[in-house]
Amino acid sequence: MRAARLVCRAAALAFLSLARPGAARVSSLRRRVFFTLWLASLLVLLVVVSAAQGARRLCAGADDSVALSDRLQDCRQARFGARAVAIARRYLGIPYRLGGTSPSTGFDCSGFVAYVFAQIGVNLPHYAAAQYGYGSPIEQAQLEPGDLVFFASLSHVGIYIGGGQFVHAPRSGKVVKISNLSDSWYAATYAGARRP
Repeated sequence: MRAARLVCRAAALAFLSLARPGAARVSSLRRRVFFTLWLASLLVLLVVVSAAQGARRLCAGADDSVALSDRLQDCRQARFGARAVAIARRYLGIPYRLGGTSPSTGFDCSGFVAYVFAQIGVNLPHYAAAQYGYGSPIEQAQLEPGDLVFFASLSHVGIYIGGGQFVHAPRSGKVVKISNLSDSWYAATYAGARRP
């Protein structure tokens, strides 16, 4: 959008230089420069408008029977989830520490989740079972990036990142890492998911 404004401003300046007194004798080079800037500004505006329409179509979906507010909510959730996942990935490799709530001290599972979500304005308690009370329940087949996944009678939590994987602070002696929901222990102890 900024590029479009700059090109439009340059085209306007070129036009003003043509419109000043004595512009009748404007060289053909100057006319070509003006025309090129004007054409470039139109192309940039077309690209910006096209990209905005593409984003609207992506968020609007193909099914008109779905309410607009639902589609907008889905788009917001996708952006929210992507932000949570991006933040969570920054802390891969941070050591596990029981009761830990920051990168400088290390994280336990619920401290990691609470820290990540606090970065995007969502305050969660520092206790996995209590975190399960926040948001809405989600079926495993409906998981989206940013959803919380719970295990072992709600004693462990992680952040779903897509593709059947989640990021979490597993246990003492380990670091924040990515695991698969299909790994034997996680598959056997899966307790549910919530969308904060």
